Amino acid sequence: MAGAAATAALPARAQQDQFGSKELIAAAEKEGGLTLYTADFAETQQEVIKEFNKRFPKIKVAMVRAPGGQLITRIKTEAAADKLGADVVNHSDRGLMLDIADLFQDYAPPNAADYRPDSLVSPKLWPGVTLGWAIAYNTQLVKNAPKTWMDLTKPEYKNKQIGQVIGPSGGTTWTRIMFERQVLGEDYWKKQAELGIALYPSGAPLSDALVRGEVSIAPLLYNIIYTKIVEGAPAEAIFAPEGVPIVPYADGVTKASKNPNAAKLFMNWRLSKEGQTFMINKLGNITSLKEPPAYPKGWDPKVVKVWVPKFDEFSKLRNSWMEEWNKTYGYRQ
Repeated sequence: MAGAAATAALPARAQQDQFGSKELIAAAEKEGGLTLYTADFAETQQEVIKEFNKRFPKIKVAMVRAPGGQLITRIKTEAAADKLGADVVNHSDRGLMLDIADLFQDYAPPNAADYRPDSLVSPKLWPGVTLGWAIAYNTQLVKNAPKTWMDLTKPEYKNKQIGQVIGPSGGTTWTRIMFERQVLGEDYWKKQAELGIALYPSGAPLSDALVRGEVSIAPLLYNIIYTKIVEGAPAEAIFAPEGVPIVPYADGVTKASKNPNAAKLFMNWRLSKEGQTFMINKLGNITSLKEPPAYPKGWDPKVVKVWVPKFDEFSKLRNSWMEEWNKTYGYRQ
């Protein structure tokens, strides 16, 4: 991998500046480990941990994985009992994390200035992970592949050829829904719903359905379909010129951390160019860095731009717009 190889060739001092001071690295290695609480896929985070250990083999990372809401409940319960076991928390819902921001240390990575300000909801919480929406399609079934988001309103794709993740599935889908209405127009949902859309509870079963040919086209988080493409599935994905809705995570180092140096070093590595390059190339992530160190396949930076929801609108508009989305697409909870 070009990014990792280039980093490996840097002088030792430059590497230290990228990941933290010599003193921080020494203190982290003395602690020898940390505990990561994550709402992400366990397999994905295991890949990240393995890559981190190639750079820092003396630091072992124990992982606790739980679904988003359950993880927040666990953190609150443990914190109330003064028994919070996490050194680092990795979570996809910036709103839920902002509600418990007082549990996190003041922290910023060495390259803090390189990150988009609109990806941050708190100076304590950082987008170690950023996901992005793409349009995927089955290459065996689709002869005239969509090239834009507006193409997903074409009559030629009617009768359940298009699959969608239901709006209420979570913050990632709500991000896509906000983008559709604010960027593509208030009538976009109506035009698309008239085609007859197949609805799925989350991205995993929808990506499986796309590969099996139950649907031909599906907006999906790129990291979900990326692994299937790499494995040889009959699928491809494009990043549309109207914009790529991105989902910055909110990750932080807890005040209760028993291994604060190891925790900061782990965060520093994840947020570094090396860490972000790995996650883009290996996992199909996007990045919240202002100047991306790499791009996913098919991403033309001259044409494709990211779209980040305004956080105040993300919270304020959610209930009313979600109710309207459910009605438009005929979805009943």
